[in-house]
Amino acid sequence: MRSKRARLIALSTSLLLLIAHSPAYSKTPKPTLAQIEAAKKAEAEKKKIANITAAKLSKANLTLKQLTAVSNAARAKYEAAKRELAIATKEAESAAAAYSAAVSEVKAAHDSIGRLATNAYIMGGGFTDLNSVLHSDGPQDLMDRLSTLDTLGNQNTQALFRFKAAEEAAVKAKKAADSAKAAQEVATEKVEETKIEADAARNAQQREVDKLQKIQDKVLKELNAARKTRVTLEQQRQLALLEEANASIATTTNVYTKVWPDAGFKGRSTSRSTPEMRAVAVAFAKKQVLARKPYVWGDEGPNTFDCSGLVYAAYRAAGLGWPNWDRLNSSLYFSYTKHVPLSQLEPGDLLFYSYKGTVNTIHHITIYAGNGMMWEANSKDKGLLFSNIYSVKGLMPYGGRV
Repeated sequence: MRSKRARLIALSTSLLLLIAHSPAYSKTPKPTLAQIEAAKKAEAEKKKIANITAAKLSKANLTLKQLTAVSNAARAKYEAAKRELAIATKEAESAAAAYSAAVSEVKAAHDSIGRLATNAYIMGGGFTDLNSVLHSDGPQDLMDRLSTLDTLGNQNTQALFRFKAAEEAAVKAKKAADSAKAAQEVATEKVEETKIEADAARNAQQREVDKLQKIQDKVLKELNAARKTRVTLEQQRQLALLEEANASIATTTNVYTKVWPDAGFKGRSTSRSTPEMRAVAVAFAKKQVLARKPYVWGDEGPNTFDCSGLVYAAYRAAGLGWPNWDRLNSSLYFSYTKHVPLSQLEPGDLLFYSYKGTVNTIHHITIYAGNGMMWEANSKDKGLLFSNIYSVKGLMPYGGRV
């Protein structure tokens, strides 16, 4: 009788310890259906705004097309003006060269006249037809003098004609050069004006593009934020319901053992974190525990956490983000981390607790702190704890290295 009573007491004590050390969960903190519906409504409103904005964007795109056409036309005008300037510049250069050549001809004719005048002076100031007759030494000398006079007269006449023609050509060349230079200046001014017009059109076009892009980015950002809120609430509710179901079974079973045997569990082949990241995750978890932050089912911070929420937030703080790191439940974290034997645990590795030793009955997850201790979001009653890794029964034979 006494032995039977002792066994009943021992069994009662075991059940009490089991209940005390197994995570207790609250039903109300997880996202409610009303919250999810509110999130859906908010998302629908953002989508409605996005549709209205899309219509405005479509209308604004017509304006953009018009601005683009104006910009293209201004650019074409500018390019045409540049071509005109190139032609005018070439003509101005040619005219300037022609004028320079004409001036050279005038100078050459002038020099020729000068030489004739010098020769006449050398031969004597009285070197005329009459003097030639009076002062000739005979018939032959007279013939020579008259022939020289004819030659000098012809040369002088030709030189004067060349000089006059060269002067006329120089005057025409000067007018052509001045006209070409004026055309060049007009073309240059036209190029500057069309460039200003083209730049203004292009700038107006760019401002319209920037405005449209800014509106589009803002609307899409708000819509994505609303969608993410809705999806997150739905996911959190599903995760909470799954862990709640496992935890509920865990509180009513006595199949626990201290450490479950290895049943051939499979995990990831690689780790996603570095020792430095794991140290940051441990420091984050420690800070939340020391701040005595409360346990709330389905929360992942910054003010309240559940067990998997603390793990998720710790490694998010360490620099891991989607798609390499996401909010999962305890059993999924076990499957998607690299398995490490308990004898090789390092701070930052994850510990898992199951009520039957199977993956789908894992109901609790913690962060290994070192020296056989862990940081955990335990339960609504106990909150966040620094505790021994064996203080919760049903430890899986492997830790998980993120």
